[in-house]
Amino acid sequence: MITKRAAKDGVERRPTHPGAILREDALPTLGLSASEAARQLGVTRQTLHRIMAEKVSITPEMAARLGRFCGNGPGLWLRMRQAYDLWHAERELGAELERIPVHRTWSAA
Repeated sequence: MITKRAAKDGVERRPTHPGAILREDALPTLGLSASEAARQLGVTRQTLHRIMAEKVSITPEMAARLGRFCGNGPGLWLRMRQAYDLWHAERELGAELERIPVHRTWSAA
């Protein structure tokens, strides 16, 4: 299944994991080490490192922390997580997903 955006763009680019945004953009821009960021976020270094290594997903609680920390709100972090997780789930299901019938019982936006 291809998302509307991928179909529109003609591209199936894998969404960026939120941990990569932290690792590559947010922390370098802020000039903070992972240890200092973890301290300010109120989480362990290990927790933050697992996120930045793209080993774990962003939880709603972590999204709230990151949204406050970066000043952009939790919604952005949750949308990034959702796009990343959904992209992978659709590929893991593959042909199985295609075999599920579509029933249009309400208007899909």
